[in-house]
Amino acid sequence: MPVDLLPLFPLNLVALPGAALPLHIFEERYQEMVGIAVQQQTEFGIILAQEQGIANIGCAVFVEKVLERFPDGRMDILCRGSRRFEVVELNEDKSYLRATVEFFDDQSPEDSPELPALRERVVDAWRALARRVAEGPIPELDMEDPLLSFQLGQTVGDANLRQVLLQMRVEEERLRHLLTYFQTFESRQAQIAQARRLAPTNGHAKSALTQEDDGQSIP
Repeated sequence: MPVDLLPLFPLNLVALPGAALPLHIFEERYQEMVGIAVQQQTEFGIILAQEQGIANIGCAVFVEKVLERFPDGRMDILCRGSRRFEVVELNEDKSYLRATVEFFDDQSPEDSPELPALRERVVDAWRALARRVAEGPIPELDMEDPLLSFQLGQTVGDANLRQVLLQMRVEEERLRHLLTYFQTFESRQAQIAQARRLAPTNGHAKSALTQEDDGQSIP
């Protein structure tokens, strides 16, 4: 059933269920939006802002803690991803965007007998890659979490990958997607580096060929 008018915060990032998300709120319209969420203990939606507009799938978050308030109204907050939603209809009556949304969970197919082995393969691939490329300590995983894919997705800075995971409604599909991503990460980075060396920039800071996977925090 649609839920009336969830406030939306379009950003160039993707929140995932269960993920911690620190935010610095500086625009007045979002100070108002977040202030209401804090006061009323309600959610707002993080949704990916793209060149062609906003995505139609996002993740609601709640403010877990206000870290700091500044005299000019700005604030640092820590949010936590809660549940996924699909936009049904946008509303622009306020200074910030709102939408009627439908929340959704995963589909519930019978667990595949291959799922336990798949989980281990994905974690092994992630750990092997993290040991080679991560600059800090490797995060601990809750291996009892039935949504392990979202934990792994939290460690990846690629917004496009996170958006794909957010939209998928079967855990096994997300895990298989992550397995391919981790196994091909380094070869893909080598191809991007080669494209960066060879492709003309036409006076811009980046060639369009070099933008995939930029800004990743790890895998």
